[in-house]
Amino acid sequence: MLRRAGHGATPRVCRKCREPWERTGTLGDRNRGLLDWLDQPSTERGLYYADSADGWDFWSYRDLAALVLRTAAALRAQGVGQGDVVALVLRSSPGFVAGFFGALAAGATPCSIPPPFAFQRADEYEKHASHLFATAAPRFTVCDDESLEQIRKVASGLGLQEPVAFDELVAGAEPLERPMPLPETALIQFTSGSSGFSRGVLISADALRTNLAGMGQWLGCAPQYPAVSWLPVHHDMGLVGFLLNVVVTGFDGWMMQPDDFIRSPLRYLRCISDQGAVMTAMPNFGLAYILRRVRPADLRELRFDSVRCVIIGAERVDRQVLEDFHALLGPHGLDRGALLPAYGSAEATLAVTGLAPGEGWSAQAPDAGDAASLAGAAVVGCGRPLEGRTVRILSEEGEELPDGRVGEIVVTGVSIASGYIGTTGSASGTSVDDGGLATGDAGFLRDGQLFVIGRLGDGLKVNGKMVFAESLEALLHHRGIPERRVAVLLGVRDGVPTGVAVFGGVRPGWREAAHEVLSEWLGDAELHMVELPRGGVSVTSSGKPRRRVIWKALCAGEFDATTRPLTAEAEADAPVAAD
Repeated sequence: MLRRAGHGATPRVCRKCREPWERTGTLGDRNRGLLDWLDQPSTERGLYYADSADGWDFWSYRDLAALVLRTAAALRAQGVGQGDVVALVLRSSPGFVAGFFGALAAGATPCSIPPPFAFQRADEYEKHASHLFATAAPRFTVCDDESLEQIRKVASGLGLQEPVAFDELVAGAEPLERPMPLPETALIQFTSGSSGFSRGVLISADALRTNLAGMGQWLGCAPQYPAVSWLPVHHDMGLVGFLLNVVVTGFDGWMMQPDDFIRSPLRYLRCISDQGAVMTAMPNFGLAYILRRVRPADLRELRFDSVRCVIIGAERVDRQVLEDFHALLGPHGLDRGALLPAYGSAEATLAVTGLAPGEGWSAQAPDAGDAASLAGAAVVGCGRPLEGRTVRILSEEGEELPDGRVGEIVVTGVSIASGYIGTTGSASGTSVDDGGLATGDAGFLRDGQLFVIGRLGDGLKVNGKMVFAESLEALLHHRGIPERRVAVLLGVRDGVPTGVAVFGGVRPGWREAAHEVLSEWLGDAELHMVELPRGGVSVTSSGKPRRRVIWKALCAGEFDATTRPLTAEAEADAPVAAD
């Protein structure tokens, strides 16, 4: 595999950004074309990739630009034409950057597909990847070495052209003299698949450009501000929210693999401190993972004064996790106002709302008299709409609701997807049409800020009030059950309101906690628990519980052998599963 640009064997001296934080410029100032960075790429700034020896491989933007144009020429030589789809099955790497922007420079549409590392079982991966490939129908597929054999199997089963390893593709290729015109669709982006199979979303070049511009204005992105990420580039938060934002803007990006972060979250924190990073991003579970793995004593020599933007999205944000994270890093300079909850979706290209840097997050509950609310449950605000976007809350009848009332979140404005590709295979409730994006998410507005509660289909009405699975999971996390080790299912089964706690490797005390929480909030609903081995809770490639998929399997009897009533006596009567 490619290792580094020739002149970049030794990273530059670590530095901190000492310039005052400014959020300047207009949307037009930041509205750069997706390939403008190829015109005069910097030799001083670029991307740093973590190696296995606690070091970094540096790729300047000049070297990346040359690789992009070589990749574009190689794709054209392989017969890739205007508007053709190029599937990318690559980890975060110079090859991924070259594959993505090289496809655009060749006039083609890139589509990032999760590599095998994102799945625990090979059969699950091949089933998922087969669906994605059948949906995208790529003209050409580029892989890294570790993905090649499994993707060959998938491609063969679908009658698609055999994939090619990135290094083999670009070997001996001369750079394309200039980029081809951009395709109408600049990205096929897959949804997480939490409600079933992932859906392919068509993102136009204009939608992608305006979403990056909106994020730039929201965050105050500028080339002098370095950033750090461990997010996978097959997920919209890691791809659009971080990588494309960094490259198009042209600031230094320090790139780790998800595996690097899981092995050593301290290495990630040390990078932020050493490089004076201003921006990073992660889901809520990333913050929670740092809290589990990092002790205050580990941070003795680290400083986080430079950080201005910790973007937190992709899943519901837990206020206690935010408090605990700031308690851990605050003594080392992290400003509470740097924690920026945000809301977005694949169908909105990515970002819809975000909290302004420095404002400071808050948690609020919907109106107490709202029949659709979970009484007394405060949720974290996700900021205000980015420029050019409008967020409304609609009732089941389609009427706009006032502040504090819970309904469906509907988004209109720039950067909404053009639509879907292929069959959806999903019951997500999300739709895109002339009226905008009906997200299928429940939330409320207050003073212009959006508060997100959960998925509309993952709830149960109890005594006239709606209880959401995500709210109950948050309560279980507060009781000590880690994320990804439990999923709550809510629905009506055989005509009976039902709540189910699905455990992945149950530990002492978890059954009791689940019974207390579910019985308190679900009233007379029938309660069950399903006990699976650790890792058995089905999640998407981005880590969200696939609640509706699990619910369908439960109703089909697939978990009958491991399902039993969830009662106050369940803890004493049951063995502890192997961890």
